[in-house]
Amino acid sequence: MKQLIECVPNFSEGRDPAILKQITDVIEAVEGVTLLDVDPGKATNRTVVTFVGEPAVVIEAAFQAIKKACEVIDMSKHSGEHPRMGATDVCPLIPIAHISMEETAQWASRLGERVGRELDLPVYLYEAAATKPERKNLALIRSGEYEGLPEKLANPDWKPDFGPAQFNARSGATVIGARDFLIAYNVNLNTTSVRRANSVAFDVREKGRVLNDPATGKPLKDAAGEPLREPGLLKGVKAIGWFIDEYGIAQISMNITDISATPLHLAFEACCKSADSRGMRVTGSELVGLVPLHVMLSAGKYFLRKQQRSVGVSDAELIKIAVKSMGLDELAPFDPQRKIIEYNLETSNSAAQKALIKKDLRAFADETAAESPAPGGGSISAYVGALGVSLATMVANLSSHKRGWDERWEEFSDAAERGQQLKDALLRAVDEDTDAFNAIMAAFGLPNGTPEEKSARKAAVQAATRKAIEVPFRVMTLSLDSFSLIRQMAETGNPNSVTDAGVGALCARAAVRGAFLNVKINASGLDDKNYAAQVVADGEKMAKQADEAEQRIMEIVESKI
Repeated sequence: MKQLIECVPNFSEGRDPAILKQITDVIEAVEGVTLLDVDPGKATNRTVVTFVGEPAVVIEAAFQAIKKACEVIDMSKHSGEHPRMGATDVCPLIPIAHISMEETAQWASRLGERVGRELDLPVYLYEAAATKPERKNLALIRSGEYEGLPEKLANPDWKPDFGPAQFNARSGATVIGARDFLIAYNVNLNTTSVRRANSVAFDVREKGRVLNDPATGKPLKDAAGEPLREPGLLKGVKAIGWFIDEYGIAQISMNITDISATPLHLAFEACCKSADSRGMRVTGSELVGLVPLHVMLSAGKYFLRKQQRSVGVSDAELIKIAVKSMGLDELAPFDPQRKIIEYNLETSNSAAQKALIKKDLRAFADETAAESPAPGGGSISAYVGALGVSLATMVANLSSHKRGWDERWEEFSDAAERGQQLKDALLRAVDEDTDAFNAIMAAFGLPNGTPEEKSARKAAVQAATRKAIEVPFRVMTLSLDSFSLIRQMAETGNPNSVTDAGVGALCARAAVRGAFLNVKINASGLDDKNYAAQVVADGEKMAKQADEAEQRIMEIVESKI
């Protein structure tokens, strides 16, 4: 599964579209990067650019953008309302999918090292990439701004993490780091009062509210003269109340800077609780910008669990539940294809749109029946396996809602969730198997004239063949794993659906046996005979286990009919 990171560089130019286009052009020139948003501000003279992709290409695009900004932005002539210290003022990397914050911080460090070395630019690392605790805070690094850089760089305590400790009058300095995804989120209230909206914002935001002396009404202060505060409910949340003329309502406007500490759904729930205690009601909410898929899936599962319903449903159903539960479609339609980062990327990827799993049933059957060798038995085996575990998942979901079985809903919800994971993995293998076959064909089509070309072609064919073994072998493993769930549903699930579990077992065995045929035929073309022999031997054991598992399940099914 692809790792995805987002990059959100802030450039110190918001008034000249021609300059901004030069920067975004070099970003889009990097293959594999998708430019999601360009948000210029005239008053701040600053532009926030958002792009996403796999780590290596994102880092390349970020470097090229920083390099271009050094060429086209002259900080000695810059002015604007927003704090800034360089042409590329800040360049955060954000983990989006299948990558940890620690890994993202390592990529930030690599980018910083290259920027410092090749561009002679002072670079500071912040947030998760910070080399010192005091450098985690962006505001502290940026204190003094561009004008204070000569003094800061002369201070040994502020030696840059990378690059020279010398003032660069044209480009200033830049701050590079790794941070969590920031969600801009507004919660709608059934009031027009900004003061009342602020009361909710003060309840929920991390810094809370200033405490006042009951006698005088003036702020209470500590020994250092700083105002005393009553902390709010939510970590990593900034919030304020405001009135939106366009909608005629007041909102709580939030920035959730730590979605691991405060998931979107908990921010919503906290606002509901506070509003209710103050005689108001939350009517809905809106997301500003894009959101990672896992945020919406987690929200959907949270609200289903509150209803004591199974969370083992499709991603589409989880997103629907999240949208309806938080009223994300109150002010405008919520389009998952546009608002969810992974789906937005998929929509812009023409290859993804042509994927087999994007086709309807007839189109998939027509594609299989066409005059081409792919999709073939490997893809069909994966799909049959997905159908088999889907039937078991259906039985689990039906069982979780069966009248009289209310106390067992979590048992069946867990089973259904496991089934969804297996189903999704098998569905991915449908296209992976066809891709593996196409890779073999492409390898055979490589030049084969010179000794070097012959050697390169042979290596490519062998690598592609090995992949063409690994994919169906994984289908075997996944389908074999599904038997435990299928048997559980046959034994303890809704008895009215026992035959569905039986059909699931038949599908799972077909998937294992069908995928094994692909393993064997591809193993016969592999030069690594030891590996080929081992994978076939392992496959034989798995195929026999599938035969036995299917037989046991069918005996259970027949006994209950």
